[in-house]
Amino acid sequence: PGQVTFVVMSENSTREPHRLIAASVGVAIPADRNTFGYLSEHHSFGQTEVVAGEYAEELAAEMLATTLGVEFDPDRSWDEKKEIYRISNKIVRTMEITQSAIGDKRGLWTTVLAASILLGVDE
Repeated sequence: PGQVTFVVMSENSTREPHRLIAASVGVAIPADRNTFGYLSEHHSFGQTEVVAGEYAEELAAEMLATTLGVEFDPDRSWDEKKEIYRISNKIVRTMEITQSAIGDKRGLWTTVLAASILLGVDE
């Protein structure tokens, strides 16, 4: 009939004409299925869809790496950190979902939304 579920949602809105907005959710999944992964939420003004998405994905991966004890240099590029995570064999997958938009030229409200729904398996 129905069920309560968990969601991580990012939302951003503007009435400012031509204002670039973005909303993003990052996901980091550990290799060990007995441990939890991480979801991150990020919303921004002035960032492209690619930049906002990479930020959210990197944030989720860094949070997971920290809990798993993976050594990394926070000042390295995202690509370098991805390689470290891959080599460690502790983080199996990272991804992001992002939506961006440019504010309506007439000043009408413009909204972006990104979400990730958490689904569990009953044992």
